Amino acid sequence: MSSTDRALPGLPLALTPVLLTLVVLGVQLFYFGDFTPHVPLAIGLAITGLVGMKLGFTWNDIEKGVFHVIHVSLPSVSVLITVGMIIGVWIASGTVPTLIYYGLTILSPQIFLAAAMILCAIVSLSLGTSWGTVGTVGLALMGIGAGFDIPMYWTAGAVVSGAFFGDKVSPLSDTTNLAPAVTGTDVFSHIKNMMPTTVPAMLIAFAIYLFAGFAVIEGGDVSFERINAITASLQQNFLISPWLLLPALLVIVLAVKRMPPIPSLFAGAVAGGITAMLAQGEGLHAIFTYANSGYSIETGVEAMDSLLNRGGIQSMMWTISLVLIALGFGGALERTGCLETIIKVIMTKIRSFAGIQTAAIGTSMATNLVAGDPYLSIALPGRMYAPVYRGMGYSTLNLSRAVEEGGTLISPLVPWNAGGAFVISALALGVSSGNLENLLYIPLAFACWLSPVLGIIYAFTGLFSPRASAAEIEGWKESGEAVADLTDQGWQEEEEENPSPVATT
Repeated sequence: MSSTDRALPGLPLALTPVLLTLVVLGVQLFYFGDFTPHVPLAIGLAITGLVGMKLGFTWNDIEKGVFHVIHVSLPSVSVLITVGMIIGVWIASGTVPTLIYYGLTILSPQIFLAAAMILCAIVSLSLGTSWGTVGTVGLALMGIGAGFDIPMYWTAGAVVSGAFFGDKVSPLSDTTNLAPAVTGTDVFSHIKNMMPTTVPAMLIAFAIYLFAGFAVIEGGDVSFERINAITASLQQNFLISPWLLLPALLVIVLAVKRMPPIPSLFAGAVAGGITAMLAQGEGLHAIFTYANSGYSIETGVEAMDSLLNRGGIQSMMWTISLVLIALGFGGALERTGCLETIIKVIMTKIRSFAGIQTAAIGTSMATNLVAGDPYLSIALPGRMYAPVYRGMGYSTLNLSRAVEEGGTLISPLVPWNAGGAFVISALALGVSSGNLENLLYIPLAFACWLSPVLGIIYAFTGLFSPRASAAEIEGWKESGEAVADLTDQGWQEEEEENPSPVATT
C-alpha cells in the first residue's frame, strides 16, 4: 500500500509532533537562552517519524518525504554557498568597503533607513534573490548604519523589508514563480495581482523609516568623528574607487538579461576575485581562502572589523545545516499527512471568502513557523486550498497572493526558518552569541508584515479580490483542475449569486 493510500491521522495525532517540537524549541530558546534550534528541530523530525510509523509508514516512506523536500530546495542551498563566496571575495576586492565608504560620505543619516529599503528593493528586483541582496548590498548597508550609529536592528529591518519585497515581485525569483505554479496561474498575472498589497505596504514602510530617521536620529547626535575614523580606516586598508563596484554591476546586468541567479552570482564572485588581485594586490590562494573561510582583517575600528571579518562558504554552514534539518522536518510532516490533516480541519470551519483568504495566509505563516521552510509554506497551502477557491468561484490569483505573503514575506521574520537564519547570519546580528535585542528587526521589517495585514483587510472588504473569469473557469475545465464541491458547507446562496464551475472533487 502506497503512502498516498493511507488514511490521514486524526487531529490530535497530527498536532502531536508540531506541539512537542514547539515545546522543545521553547525550552532551548527561552529556558536555556541558547539560540541554536538545530537539535530541537531534529528531535521534531524524530517525533514525526514515530508518528508516521504509528500510522503504518515505513522509515523508507518517511525518508522519501524528507529528502524530496530537501531536493526541491537544493537550489536555495546553492545560493547560500555562492553568497558566502561572494561576501568574502567582495570584501577582499574592495567592493563592499567602497559601498560603505560612499554610503557614509553621500547619504544623510536621516534618510538612510528609507534609502536602504528602496536600494535593497531595486537590487532584489533586479537579481531575483532576496538572499543575494541581503548578503551583499545588505551587509554594506549594515556597515553604513554602524557608521551613523544607527542600531543594527533598525538597519536590518529596512534591509529585510526591501530585499524580500523586491524578491516577491521579481519574475526572476524562485518563490515568485513557485506561487503561481502551485495555484494554477501565470507569473505576470500573479505579480500584477500583488501590487495592491505590495505598493501600499512599501509606501507605509518608507514613511515610517523616513519618520524614524528624523525623529530618532538627529543630525547633531551623529558622531562625525566616528564616521571619519571609519572612512579613514577604509582608505588605509583598501583602494576605494567607483571602478570597484563593477562586480556588483556585472551581477545586476546578468540578472536584467535574465540569466539564472546562481550563475549570475558565481560570475560576480569570479569578477570580485579578479578585482581583488588587480586592485588590492591579493594572490590567487588568498582569494580561494576568502571564498572558503571568509575575509579577515584588523582595521583598528571595532565596528568595521565585526562586519568585514566574515563571509566564505564555511560561514554559511550553520545556516545550511539549519535549513536542511528544517526542510527534513517539514518534509516528514507533509509525508505523514500531519499538515494536510490540520489544513483540512481548518477548511471545514470556513464559510466565507474572507475566511478562506485569511486561513490561506495564516496557514502559510504557520507552516513557516513550524516547518521552517518558505518553499513548503507556499507549496503545501497552495496545493491544498486551490480546489476550494475554484469551488467558490474565486480566482486562484487570490490564493497565489496569499501564500506569497504568508510564505515569502514571513520567512525572514522566523529566526529558525531558512530565511530568518540566513538574515541573522549574513547581517552579523550575533543572535546566537546572545545579542537577542537584534531580533527587534522582526517587528521593524514593516513591509514584510504589513502586506499580509492589507491582504486580510482586502478579503473582508472585498477590495482587490477578483472572481474567476469565464476564461479562467474554462481553463480549469480544459486542464482538469480539481474543483471542490461546497454545497454541503453553507455555500449554496453565494453559489447561486456567483455560479462556480461544476465540482470535480
